[in-house]
Amino acid sequence: MKELSLNILDILENSIHAKANNVWLFIEEYTDKKDLFSFTVKDDGKGMDETFLASVFDPFTTTSTTKSVGLGLPLLKGEAEMSGGGAKIQSEVGKGTIVSFWFQHSHWDRPPLGDIAGTVLMMFLIHSSVSFTFKHQVNENSFLVSTTQLLDIFEGVPLSNPKVISGIQSYISSSIQDLYGGKHG
Repeated sequence: MKELSLNILDILENSIHAKANNVWLFIEEYTDKKDLFSFTVKDDGKGMDETFLASVFDPFTTTSTTKSVGLGLPLLKGEAEMSGGGAKIQSEVGKGTIVSFWFQHSHWDRPPLGDIAGTVLMMFLIHSSVSFTFKHQVNENSFLVSTTQLLDIFEGVPLSNPKVISGIQSYISSSIQDLYGGKHG
Protein backbone atom coordinates (compact mmCIF):
# COMPACT_ATOMS: atom_id res chain seq x y z
CA MET A 1 0.00 0.00 0.00
CA LYS A 2 1.26 3.44 -0.80
CA GLU A 3 0.30 5.01 2.54
CA LEU A 4 0.72 3.68 6.05
CA SER A 5 -2.79 4.86 6.97
CA LEU A 6 -4.17 2.15 4.65
CA ASN A 7 -2.02 -0.52 6.34
CA ILE A 8 -3.19 0.77 9.70
CA LEU A 9 -6.81 0.58 8.52
CA ASP A 10 -6.25 -3.06 7.54
CA ILE A 11 -4.78 -3.87 10.96
CA LEU A 12 -7.62 -2.05 12.74
CA GLU A 13 -10.12 -4.08 10.71
CA ASN A 14 -8.28 -7.24 11.81
CA SER A 15 -8.96 -6.17 15.42
CA ILE A 16 -12.65 -5.82 14.63
CA HIS A 17 -12.63 -9.22 12.92
CA ALA A 18 -11.07 -10.61 16.14
CA LYS A 19 -14.14 -9.39 18.07
CA ALA A 20 -12.32 -6.65 19.99
CA ASN A 21 -14.39 -4.38 22.23
CA ASN A 22 -11.53 -1.94 22.76
CA VAL A 23 -8.93 -0.90 20.19
CA TRP A 24 -6.03 1.49 20.69
CA LEU A 25 -3.90 3.10 17.96
CA PHE A 26 -0.67 4.81 18.97
CA ILE A 27 1.54 6.65 16.48
CA GLU A 28 4.90 8.09 17.51
CA GLU A 29 7.15 10.26 15.37
CA TYR A 30 10.54 11.53 16.43
CA THR A 31 12.44 13.74 14.03
CA ASP A 32 15.25 14.29 16.54
CA LYS A 33 18.16 11.93 17.25
CA LYS A 34 15.73 9.02 17.71
CA ASP A 35 14.72 9.39 14.02
CA LEU A 36 11.79 7.03 14.58
CA PHE A 37 8.31 6.55 13.16
CA SER A 38 6.25 3.81 14.81
CA PHE A 39 2.69 2.69 15.18
CA THR A 40 1.06 0.18 17.46
CA VAL A 41 -2.43 -1.29 17.35
CA LYS A 42 -3.56 -2.98 20.55
CA ASP A 43 -6.85 -4.80 21.02
CA ASP A 44 -8.70 -7.00 23.49
CA GLY A 45 -9.94 -9.39 20.81
CA LYS A 46 -9.80 -13.16 20.74
CA GLY A 47 -6.02 -13.25 20.21
CA MET A 48 -3.97 -15.83 18.32
CA ASP A 49 -2.59 -19.15 19.41
CA GLU A 50 1.18 -19.73 19.27
CA THR A 51 1.02 -21.75 16.04
CA PHE A 52 -0.87 -19.09 14.11
CA LEU A 53 1.23 -16.30 15.65
CA ALA A 54 4.44 -18.02 14.49
CA SER A 55 3.22 -17.93 10.87
CA VAL A 56 1.51 -14.53 10.84
CA PHE A 57 4.15 -12.95 8.56
CA ASP A 58 3.87 -15.82 6.06
CA PRO A 59 1.96 -14.59 2.96
CA PHE A 60 0.02 -17.86 2.83
CA THR A 61 -1.37 -17.34 6.33
CA THR A 62 -4.77 -15.68 6.48
CA THR A 63 -8.00 -15.85 8.44
CA SER A 64 -9.97 -14.80 5.37
CA THR A 65 -12.51 -17.24 3.99
CA THR A 66 -12.50 -15.56 0.58
CA LYS A 67 -8.78 -15.54 -0.26
CA SER A 68 -5.87 -17.89 0.22
CA VAL A 69 -3.13 -15.32 0.85
CA GLY A 70 -2.65 -12.50 3.31
CA LEU A 71 -0.06 -10.12 1.90
CA GLY A 72 -0.72 -7.07 4.12
CA LEU A 73 1.46 -7.88 7.12
CA PRO A 74 4.32 -9.58 5.20
CA LEU A 75 4.63 -6.67 2.76
CA LEU A 76 4.43 -4.08 5.52
CA LYS A 77 7.11 -5.93 7.49
CA GLY A 78 9.32 -5.87 4.39
CA GLU A 79 8.78 -2.12 3.97
CA ALA A 80 9.62 -1.56 7.63
CA GLU A 81 12.82 -3.59 7.38
CA MET A 82 13.84 -1.80 4.16
CA SER A 83 13.31 1.47 6.03
CA GLY A 84 15.62 0.64 8.92
CA GLY A 85 12.87 -0.73 11.15
CA GLY A 86 10.98 -3.87 11.93
CA ALA A 87 7.80 -5.48 13.19
CA LYS A 88 6.58 -7.35 16.22
CA ILE A 89 3.31 -9.03 17.08
CA GLN A 90 2.36 -10.25 20.53
CA SER A 91 -0.85 -12.13 21.16
CA GLU A 92 -2.52 -14.29 23.72
CA VAL A 93 -5.70 -16.28 23.18
CA GLY A 94 -8.60 -14.64 24.98
CA LYS A 95 -6.59 -11.53 25.88
CA GLY A 96 -5.87 -9.74 22.60
CA THR A 97 -3.11 -8.71 20.25
CA ILE A 98 -0.47 -5.98 20.01
CA VAL A 99 0.87 -5.22 16.51
CA SER A 100 3.87 -2.86 16.26
CA PHE A 101 5.79 -1.55 13.25
CA TRP A 102 8.66 0.92 13.30
CA PHE A 103 10.67 2.74 10.64
CA GLN A 104 13.59 5.14 10.49
CA HIS A 105 11.64 8.39 10.23
CA SER A 106 13.96 10.06 7.72
CA HIS A 107 14.48 6.96 5.54
CA TRP A 108 13.64 7.61 1.88
CA ASP A 109 11.86 4.25 1.62
CA ARG A 110 9.49 4.92 4.52
CA PRO A 111 5.98 5.19 3.12
CA PRO A 112 4.14 8.43 3.98
CA LEU A 113 1.56 8.30 6.75
CA GLY A 114 -1.27 9.43 4.47
CA ASP A 115 -4.75 10.34 5.63
CA ILE A 116 -4.66 9.02 9.19
CA ALA A 117 -7.41 11.46 10.21
CA GLY A 118 -9.71 9.87 7.62
CA THR A 119 -8.74 6.37 8.77
CA VAL A 120 -9.47 7.19 12.41
CA LEU A 121 -12.75 8.92 11.56
CA MET A 122 -13.85 5.95 9.45
CA MET A 123 -13.19 3.52 12.30
CA PHE A 124 -15.01 5.76 14.79
CA LEU A 125 -18.07 5.92 12.52
CA ILE A 126 -18.31 2.44 11.03
CA HIS A 127 -17.71 0.44 14.19
CA SER A 128 -19.77 2.38 16.71
CA SER A 129 -20.01 -0.54 19.17
CA VAL A 130 -16.21 -0.61 19.62
CA SER A 131 -14.37 1.76 21.93
CA PHE A 132 -11.48 3.33 19.99
CA THR A 133 -8.63 5.38 21.39
CA PHE A 134 -6.16 7.21 19.13
CA LYS A 135 -2.95 8.90 20.28
CA HIS A 136 -0.51 10.59 17.93
CA GLN A 137 2.75 12.02 19.16
CA VAL A 138 5.23 14.11 17.18
CA ASN A 139 8.37 14.80 19.21
CA GLU A 140 7.08 16.34 22.48
CA ASN A 141 3.59 17.21 21.16
CA SER A 142 0.73 14.76 21.42
CA PHE A 143 -2.97 14.46 20.66
CA LEU A 144 -5.40 11.96 22.16
CA VAL A 145 -9.01 11.31 21.20
CA SER A 146 -11.40 8.47 21.93
CA THR A 147 -14.92 7.50 21.00
CA THR A 148 -15.82 7.59 24.69
CA GLN A 149 -14.57 11.17 24.95
CA LEU A 150 -16.47 12.21 21.82
CA LEU A 151 -19.70 10.55 22.95
CA ASP A 152 -19.44 12.48 26.23
CA ILE A 153 -18.87 15.76 24.36
CA PHE A 154 -21.83 15.13 22.06
CA GLU A 155 -23.95 13.89 25.00
CA GLY A 156 -24.81 10.53 23.47
CA VAL A 157 -25.62 11.76 19.95
CA PRO A 158 -24.32 9.04 17.62
CA LEU A 159 -20.98 9.89 16.07
CA SER A 160 -22.48 8.92 12.69
CA ASN A 161 -24.94 11.82 12.92
CA PRO A 162 -24.27 14.01 9.85
CA LYS A 163 -24.17 17.14 12.03
CA VAL A 164 -21.42 15.61 14.14
CA ILE A 165 -19.23 14.00 11.45
CA SER A 166 -17.78 17.19 9.97
CA GLY A 167 -16.98 18.54 13.44
CA ILE A 168 -15.12 15.37 14.40
CA GLN A 169 -13.25 15.31 11.10
CA SER A 170 -12.20 18.93 11.48
CA TYR A 171 -11.16 18.38 15.11
CA ILE A 172 -9.00 15.34 14.33
CA SER A 173 -7.44 16.88 11.19
CA SER A 174 -6.59 20.22 12.80
CA SER A 175 -5.24 18.55 15.94
CA ILE A 176 -2.92 16.38 13.85
CA GLN A 177 -1.79 19.42 11.84
CA ASP A 178 -1.02 21.21 15.10
CA LEU A 179 1.35 18.38 16.01
CA TYR A 180 3.43 19.34 12.96
CA GLY A 181 3.34 23.04 13.80
CA GLY A 182 0.25 23.69 11.69
CA LYS A 183 1.66 21.99 8.59
CA HIS A 184 0.53 18.67 7.16
CA GLY A 185 2.95 15.87 8.16
